[in-house]
Amino acid sequence: MLGAIVGDIIGSVHEYIGTKTKEFPLFISHSSFTDDSVLTVAVAEWILTDGDLSDLLAKFARKFPGRGYGTMFSEWVSTAERQPYNSYGNGSAMRVSPVGYAFETLGEVIEWAGRSAEVTHNHPEGIRGAQATAAAIFLARRERNKGAIKRAIESEFGYDLSRRLDEIRPRYQFTELCRHTVPEALIAFLESTGYEDALRNAISLGGDADTLACISGGVAEAYYAGVPDDLASVGRALLDPALLDVVDRFRARFRLP
Repeated sequence: MLGAIVGDIIGSVHEYIGTKTKEFPLFISHSSFTDDSVLTVAVAEWILTDGDLSDLLAKFARKFPGRGYGTMFSEWVSTAERQPYNSYGNGSAMRVSPVGYAFETLGEVIEWAGRSAEVTHNHPEGIRGAQATAAAIFLARRERNKGAIKRAIESEFGYDLSRRLDEIRPRYQFTELCRHTVPEALIAFLESTGYEDALRNAISLGGDADTLACISGGVAEAYYAGVPDDLASVGRALLDPALLDVVDRFRARFRLP
């Protein structure tokens, strides 16, 4: 989960500017956590406490306002009786990484990822994006063969992961849709040579940079057995202490490196 958060922080300054290169400083003065990190931590707290996810998402969003929440989600947070709004945006995938670490079977991961999505993103594409992301993390924890991970995700979720970043990058534009974000983030991981390279790949596509790097970073952390210490230490320092406390409790509970 820390890998997703560090990816979010590094990607935060690239959102909307269409970065199309892998050459950029990882952290600058404006680097900050966004809604991706806040809601990822909310999902982690849900798993730790078995609380009500709708209440936790709203609670965390209210505690950390102005972090880039989508319009529909912000309206959902403000309503007394929160109902899912059939979203197929990438918000379900950006927050799901804790699910990929918390369960011991792929079936459980897929089930809980669906549950994590459907409180807001109950459109089939929103659910598929969350499930594919969590499944990729689960498989990356156990499988040293990227080809096997690729085939499993393609078979289970129908995404085309055979494209190359160099083919995608020239025409790729900012989008908040799961079906145009999750596959690209997974390809960024598949082509990577390490955790940092996965983030650079994802951000270099020039799309929803913080979310692309959040998704790719979550999978890369699982596959490469952690976040490099230099990146982890900066990411932790930039995270609010209340969020960091949940991260540390989650990592201790599930014995993450």
